[in-house]
Amino acid sequence: MARTQAADYEERREAIVEKAAELFAERGFLGASVSDIAKACKTSKSLLYHYYPSKEDVLYAVMASHIDGLVDSVETAMAEPGAARDRLRRLLRLFMADYVGAASRQKVLLNELDNLPQDRRAAIIAKQRRIVDTVQALLVEIDPALAKDKGEARARTMLLFGMINWTGNWYDPAGPLKPETIADRAFDLIAG
Repeated sequence: MARTQAADYEERREAIVEKAAELFAERGFLGASVSDIAKACKTSKSLLYHYYPSKEDVLYAVMASHIDGLVDSVETAMAEPGAARDRLRRLLRLFMADYVGAASRQKVLLNELDNLPQDRRAAIIAKQRRIVDTVQALLVEIDPALAKDKGEARARTMLLFGMINWTGNWYDPAGPLKPETIADRAFDLIAG
Protein backbone atom coordinates (compact mmCIF):
# COMPACT_ATOMS: atom_id res chain seq x y z
CA MET A 1 0.00 0.00 0.00
CA ALA A 2 1.32 3.42 -0.94
CA ARG A 3 2.28 5.78 1.86
CA THR A 4 -0.07 8.75 2.12
CA GLN A 5 1.32 12.27 1.94
CA ALA A 6 1.28 14.45 5.01
CA ALA A 7 -0.90 17.56 4.83
CA ASP A 8 2.26 19.69 5.05
CA TYR A 9 4.22 17.65 2.48
CA GLU A 10 5.00 20.59 0.18
CA GLU A 11 5.94 22.86 3.11
CA ARG A 12 8.39 20.22 4.36
CA ARG A 13 9.90 19.84 0.90
CA GLU A 14 10.35 23.61 0.70
CA ALA A 15 11.94 23.70 4.17
CA ILE A 16 14.44 21.04 3.07
CA VAL A 17 15.25 23.03 -0.07
CA GLU A 18 15.78 26.21 1.95
CA LYS A 19 18.13 24.58 4.47
CA ALA A 20 19.99 22.72 1.72
CA ALA A 21 20.42 25.97 -0.24
CA GLU A 22 22.01 27.58 2.81
CA LEU A 23 24.35 24.62 3.32
CA PHE A 24 25.29 24.32 -0.35
CA ALA A 25 25.94 28.07 -0.54
CA GLU A 26 28.11 27.97 2.57
CA ARG A 27 29.98 24.67 2.09
CA GLY A 28 29.45 23.76 -1.55
CA PHE A 29 27.47 20.77 -2.78
CA LEU A 30 30.34 18.36 -2.16
CA GLY A 31 31.00 19.81 1.29
CA ALA A 32 27.46 19.24 2.59
CA SER A 33 26.29 15.69 3.24
CA VAL A 34 22.78 14.29 3.42
CA SER A 35 23.40 13.95 7.17
CA ASP A 36 24.21 17.68 7.33
CA ILE A 37 20.97 18.52 5.53
CA ALA A 38 18.94 16.23 7.81
CA LYS A 39 20.56 17.77 10.89
CA ALA A 40 19.87 21.32 9.65
CA CYS A 41 16.23 20.30 9.06
CA LYS A 42 16.04 18.62 12.49
CA THR A 43 14.96 15.38 10.90
CA SER A 44 16.37 11.98 10.04
CA LYS A 45 18.13 10.94 6.85
CA SER A 46 15.40 8.39 6.18
CA LEU A 47 12.70 11.06 6.39
CA LEU A 48 14.76 13.31 4.13
CA TYR A 49 14.91 10.47 1.59
CA HIS A 50 11.11 10.26 1.77
CA TYR A 51 10.99 13.77 0.31
CA TYR A 52 14.02 13.59 -1.99
CA PRO A 53 15.50 10.28 -3.19
CA SER A 54 19.05 11.69 -3.49
CA LYS A 55 21.22 14.67 -2.65
CA GLU A 56 21.28 15.51 -6.37
CA ASP A 57 17.47 15.70 -6.28
CA VAL A 58 17.73 18.25 -3.48
CA LEU A 59 20.31 20.24 -5.46
CA TYR A 60 18.06 20.21 -8.51
CA ALA A 61 15.11 21.37 -6.39
CA VAL A 62 17.20 24.28 -5.07
CA MET A 63 18.20 25.35 -8.56
CA ALA A 64 14.86 24.69 -10.25
CA SER A 65 12.91 26.64 -7.66
CA HIS A 66 15.17 29.65 -8.17
CA ILE A 67 15.44 29.54 -11.95
CA ASP A 68 11.68 29.03 -12.24
CA GLY A 69 11.17 32.19 -10.19
CA LEU A 70 13.48 34.08 -12.56
CA VAL A 71 11.58 32.72 -15.58
CA ASP A 72 8.34 33.88 -13.93
CA SER A 73 9.89 37.34 -13.56
CA VAL A 74 10.76 37.34 -17.27
CA GLU A 75 7.21 36.37 -18.19
CA THR A 76 5.75 39.03 -15.88
CA ALA A 77 7.95 41.80 -17.26
CA MET A 78 7.43 40.78 -20.88
CA ALA A 79 3.65 40.57 -20.51
CA GLU A 80 3.39 44.17 -19.37
CA PRO A 81 2.98 46.91 -21.96
CA GLY A 82 5.62 49.51 -22.63
CA ALA A 83 8.79 50.18 -24.49
CA ALA A 84 11.76 47.85 -24.24
CA ARG A 85 13.48 50.30 -21.87
CA ASP A 86 10.54 50.11 -19.47
CA ARG A 87 10.28 46.33 -19.65
CA LEU A 88 14.02 45.84 -19.09
CA ARG A 89 14.00 48.21 -16.11
CA ARG A 90 11.03 46.34 -14.61
CA LEU A 91 12.71 43.00 -15.28
CA LEU A 92 15.94 44.06 -13.57
CA ARG A 93 13.94 45.21 -10.55
CA LEU A 94 12.17 41.86 -10.44
CA PHE A 95 15.50 40.04 -10.74
CA MET A 96 16.96 42.06 -7.87
CA ALA A 97 13.97 41.23 -5.68
CA ASP A 98 14.47 37.56 -6.59
CA TYR A 99 18.20 37.67 -5.84
CA VAL A 100 17.92 39.51 -2.54
CA GLY A 101 15.21 37.16 -1.33
CA ALA A 102 17.13 34.06 -2.34
CA ALA A 103 20.84 34.82 -2.04
CA SER A 104 21.73 31.23 -1.12
CA ARG A 105 19.79 29.78 -4.05
CA GLN A 106 21.38 32.28 -6.42
CA LYS A 107 24.85 31.34 -5.19
CA VAL A 108 24.07 27.64 -5.63
CA LEU A 109 22.73 28.26 -9.14
CA LEU A 110 25.90 30.11 -10.09
CA ASN A 111 28.38 27.68 -8.49
CA GLU A 112 27.01 24.15 -8.43
CA LEU A 113 25.61 23.47 -11.90
CA ASP A 114 28.33 20.92 -12.70
CA ASN A 115 27.12 18.72 -9.84
CA LEU A 116 23.79 18.01 -11.50
CA PRO A 117 23.25 14.98 -13.73
CA GLN A 118 23.48 15.89 -17.42
CA ASP A 119 19.73 15.87 -18.15
CA ARG A 120 18.91 18.12 -15.24
CA ARG A 121 21.85 20.41 -15.96
CA ALA A 122 20.55 20.73 -19.52
CA ALA A 123 17.08 21.69 -18.24
CA ILE A 124 18.53 24.44 -16.01
CA ILE A 125 20.83 25.70 -18.77
CA ALA A 126 17.90 25.89 -21.21
CA LYS A 127 16.04 28.15 -18.77
CA GLN A 128 19.15 30.26 -18.21
CA ARG A 129 19.54 30.71 -21.97
CA ARG A 130 15.90 31.72 -22.28
CA ILE A 131 16.45 34.41 -19.64
CA VAL A 132 19.68 35.65 -21.21
CA ASP A 133 18.19 35.67 -24.71
CA THR A 134 15.18 37.68 -23.50
CA VAL A 135 17.41 40.30 -21.89
CA GLN A 136 19.57 40.44 -25.02
CA ALA A 137 16.49 40.91 -27.21
CA LEU A 138 15.43 43.84 -25.02
CA LEU A 139 18.89 45.39 -25.28
CA VAL A 140 18.79 45.03 -29.08
CA GLU A 141 15.35 46.63 -29.15
CA ILE A 142 16.71 49.52 -27.06
CA ASP A 143 19.82 49.87 -29.25
CA PRO A 144 19.05 48.53 -32.75
CA ALA A 145 22.72 48.85 -33.77
CA LEU A 146 23.36 45.77 -31.60
CA ALA A 147 21.38 43.69 -34.11
CA LYS A 148 24.32 44.04 -36.51
CA ASP A 149 26.92 43.06 -33.89
CA LYS A 150 25.84 39.88 -32.09
CA GLY A 151 29.15 39.72 -30.21
CA GLU A 152 28.66 43.18 -28.75
CA ALA A 153 25.03 42.39 -27.94
CA ARG A 154 26.03 39.23 -26.04
CA ALA A 155 28.90 41.02 -24.27
CA ARG A 156 26.60 43.79 -23.10
CA THR A 157 24.03 41.24 -21.94
CA MET A 158 26.57 39.22 -19.99
CA LEU A 159 28.09 42.37 -18.47
CA LEU A 160 24.63 43.26 -17.21
CA PHE A 161 24.20 39.83 -15.63
CA GLY A 162 27.70 40.10 -14.21
CA MET A 163 26.65 43.26 -12.40
CA ILE A 164 23.48 41.87 -10.88
CA ASN A 165 24.07 38.13 -10.40
CA TRP A 166 26.52 38.53 -7.53
CA THR A 167 24.67 41.26 -5.65
CA GLY A 168 23.61 38.80 -2.95
CA ASN A 169 27.26 38.38 -1.96
CA TRP A 170 27.64 41.99 -0.86
CA TYR A 171 24.20 43.55 -0.62
CA ASP A 172 23.01 44.60 2.83
CA PRO A 173 19.21 44.96 3.09
CA ALA A 174 19.74 47.30 6.04
CA GLY A 175 22.10 49.45 3.97
CA PRO A 176 21.31 52.71 2.20
CA LEU A 177 20.35 51.26 -1.22
CA LYS A 178 17.16 49.43 -2.05
CA PRO A 179 17.26 46.53 -4.53
CA GLU A 180 15.36 48.55 -7.14
CA THR A 181 17.98 51.31 -6.88
CA ILE A 182 20.72 48.81 -7.65
CA ALA A 183 18.67 47.48 -10.57
CA ASP A 184 18.26 51.02 -11.88
CA ARG A 185 22.00 51.67 -11.58
CA ALA A 186 22.76 48.51 -13.58
CA PHE A 187 20.19 49.53 -16.19
CA ASP A 188 21.67 53.02 -16.48
CA LEU A 189 25.20 51.66 -16.93
CA ILE A 190 24.20 49.27 -19.71
CA ALA A 191 21.27 50.99 -21.41
CA GLY A 192 21.35 54.53 -20.05
